[in-house]
Amino acid sequence: MSFKSFMEKFKEIEAEDFKVLLAIESGMKNYEYVPFEKIVEYSKLPIDKVEYRVNRISRLRLVRSITSPYRGYCLNYIGYDFLALRFFVNSGFLEAVGGPLGVGKEADVYEALTPEGDVAALKFHRLGRISFRQTAKVRSYGKPKTFWLFRSKIAAEKEYEALKKLYSYGVSVPKPISQNRHAVLMGKIEGIRLIEFKHLKDPENVFLKILENVKLAYRKAGVIHADLSEYNVLLDEEERNIQIIDWPQYVTINHPNAQQILERDLKNISKFFKRKFNLEISFKDVLDFVVLGKPVKKVQIFLQ
Repeated sequence: MSFKSFMEKFKEIEAEDFKVLLAIESGMKNYEYVPFEKIVEYSKLPIDKVEYRVNRISRLRLVRSITSPYRGYCLNYIGYDFLALRFFVNSGFLEAVGGPLGVGKEADVYEALTPEGDVAALKFHRLGRISFRQTAKVRSYGKPKTFWLFRSKIAAEKEYEALKKLYSYGVSVPKPISQNRHAVLMGKIEGIRLIEFKHLKDPENVFLKILENVKLAYRKAGVIHADLSEYNVLLDEEERNIQIIDWPQYVTINHPNAQQILERDLKNISKFFKRKFNLEISFKDVLDFVVLGKPVKKVQIFLQ
């Protein structure tokens, strides 16, 4: 669906449509597909109105349905999106949503505007675009049978929790504004992904800026990214500022594998700088800088 169609559809949703969507959401805690009778019960609407509304939201493709062994409905991602959007708008966090900033395997990000006129970013987590097996191996988003929508909600909650910790300690991350369901509303996402830079004027300086923020996250906030790479480090064109994004996989320094996870993050970003920009820094120095705060001494830049 195009972004224009998405927003036009959102504007069509009426108050009683939302009541039925909320009733289905509530029922999904106990049913994969919520029986029609339960939707009537949860929504507290007359049966004829529920009939009209479920047919309407089905036409708008906000729900999926089954007819056997019983008649039932469940939210899809668009229906879930609209419930989160409604929360942000009604709570005074969100004024408008702009075009897409990025579409990834596990999230869609849109430009947004707050009522104060500040540019923001609205991120919808969408787990399930990769296989369940792959996700379950490396993440603890709940019980295996948890529905993808609710697993995405847990991912959003976790990322928002990380951003609050990190932002309060001055780590260069988007400012956390609010979170609801599978969506996180955050401050402006600034910069270009590191992977998109073909050349850097000063790769050593950029690398040290990243390490400085990893160190701050580790030593002050007690947080390790756990998926750090050239895909979630942003850099402005002047190479003055970086921003680290995508924190739903973070672990704390109390995690039993914290040291291993930190080293994997640092190796990932170090290997990228060596491969792409011919920059090689002693990994021991890198690790000691982040964990112990010792200065980085050994820097070698190999020119092509």
